Amino acid sequence: MSAPRIARFLGAVLPALLAVSTLAGPALADGPRRYGLTPRLIAPDTYVFEGAIEHFTRENGGNILNAAFIVTADGVVVLQTGPSRRYGEEMRAAILRVTDRPIRKVYISNLHPDYFLGSQAFADAPIAALPGTIAGIREEGSGIAENMYRLIGDWMRGTQAVVPSETVYGSTVALGGHTLRLVPLDGHTAADLAVLDETTGVLFAGGVVFCDRTPTTPHADLARWLAALDALEGLDFRLLVPNHGRIRADRACVAQTRDWLTWLDGRLRAAVEAGLDMTEALDLPIPERFHHLAVLREEYRRSVAHLWPRIEQAALPRVN
Repeated sequence: MSAPRIARFLGAVLPALLAVSTLAGPALADGPRRYGLTPRLIAPDTYVFEGAIEHFTRENGGNILNAAFIVTADGVVVLQTGPSRRYGEEMRAAILRVTDRPIRKVYISNLHPDYFLGSQAFADAPIAALPGTIAGIREEGSGIAENMYRLIGDWMRGTQAVVPSETVYGSTVALGGHTLRLVPLDGHTAADLAVLDETTGVLFAGGVVFCDRTPTTPHADLARWLAALDALEGLDFRLLVPNHGRIRADRACVAQTRDWLTWLDGRLRAAVEAGLDMTEALDLPIPERFHHLAVLREEYRRSVAHLWPRIEQAALPRVN
């Protein structure tokens, strides 16, 4: 790449990759903050803490995830623990206001920070995840936590990465009158766990489905992600809880996520084939049908930076 192109690349790509850090600003010496978590009943025994449809910022404290819990006759099942120890502690206190039944199981869907960094608050319960998620948190967890300290500052006070203690695979679990089907997937990350409560018909889709929020791609394999969407669409569910975005009583957001990923993959491949460089791809137009998605241009630019090198490498002629 020539010097002028390198300069253009740094000027265009780095703001896209560091947008969240820029929003976060310098470290603050502020006091404790509160998330004000309020559980919303979405189905019998089933509650969700709805997160903002935004990036991580100092204003939202990383609260951009739909964490959830199910109150069964034998105890509580928790799905995701949030972005910080403080979030996990507030989540646990909010659960206690609903029920005094013990926490029986915590499921973590993937290694992204808002899924597992609240796990210290649930250290007395089995914390379960797919093998790939456990390996990823063991390898990257401390670095992920350190990055979140830089992004959201004092919200992270006292937070340390906790590696899940229990390995799960695809299976069906019966607990307190609820039958939970654990669905192992991948594509959004190397290991993505979805959980279908067959008793209520609620599907917790993990990070595989985004609803009215542009998908994130730092660990993505788009072909495998599209296959995961096909697998989810074949399930019998009545209500879909995406980990990011709005809860829906239909399959519209499965189709929405598939449409975005298919367009994104095709657009970047076509750009490489047309001889464009990454800096030119960053500013390509996005079809109007996606303009309602939250953080659209920011996540598109981040996805270009994440995906371009692999697509460009695949397009190079092979030398025998």
